[in-house]
Amino acid sequence: MSSEWATLSKELAETTAKAGAHAVAVHTESRGSSSGLIWRPGIIVTAEHALQRDEDIQLTLPDGKVAGAKLAGRDSSSDVAVLKCEEASAAVPSFSDTTTLHPGNVTLVVGRTRASGPIAALAFVSMVTNERRLWGGLSLSPYVRLDVALQRTGVGGAVVDAEGRVAGIATPKFAPTGALALPVATVNRVVDALLAQGRIPRGYLGVGLQPVRLPENLRETLQRREKTAAIVLEVEPGGPAHNAGVVIGDILLSLNTKPVARLEDVQAHLHGENIGKSFAVRFLRGGAPRDVTIVVAERPNGSA
Repeated sequence: MSSEWATLSKELAETTAKAGAHAVAVHTESRGSSSGLIWRPGIIVTAEHALQRDEDIQLTLPDGKVAGAKLAGRDSSSDVAVLKCEEASAAVPSFSDTTTLHPGNVTLVVGRTRASGPIAALAFVSMVTNERRLWGGLSLSPYVRLDVALQRTGVGGAVVDAEGRVAGIATPKFAPTGALALPVATVNRVVDALLAQGRIPRGYLGVGLQPVRLPENLRETLQRREKTAAIVLEVEPGGPAHNAGVVIGDILLSLNTKPVARLEDVQAHLHGENIGKSFAVRFLRGGAPRDVTIVVAERPNGSA
């Protein structure tokens, strides 16, 4: 058994060193740091929530040198921030398919600190689903949860599979008792958008909503299985919903022919690809169903 443990220990150390050759420490505080990964030559990805400021960002590179970095863009809904640094040339040579991860698989989260070099945490894959939509409209496919309590220095580090390949970026933002592996495909989409536009275009309807329970007799009248819908608490003047005639107190039943039972059911339709599209909306007003068409607009200045 001791020889087997020694072999495993050696392989884990070698894997950490290999992945650490592409990891950086990200400094945006006077003390402490988080991690990032050289995703492409000159391009670093890191966890957005750990990035404490937009300017005066420094990196400790794999060779130990400290270099300045500029923010290319940040997206809180995916927890991805993109930095630019010409000196960060040791990019990850290839990535694995995140869909190959399964519950019980062993992974490593590999990052870097400003002083001690590469760091590692052993993480078991605790849960995998084909897709899960998070609050804010982000859809992770696959959704991979890791059983690991990350230290701050490991946040934004690489999730490395048993083959030693990078399978994603580690963030605890969406899993308070563990961490998620942001899939490679998701990170690539966000990186491409932030490099092209500096932001992620997102749609909005211009309403404030809150879940509401529907009375049993009303559900029977509507022939509706869902027990809840969403009541309109606020309508932004000049917004898409206002232009369609929606008023405070209306109860949203469906959007784009899909039932609305939770607020996430609305957010699911507000990704950037739907900006400018017209959606059929059914709602209740005074107990009577009504139908209107709402054109999804781009969310201005972070509006809800």
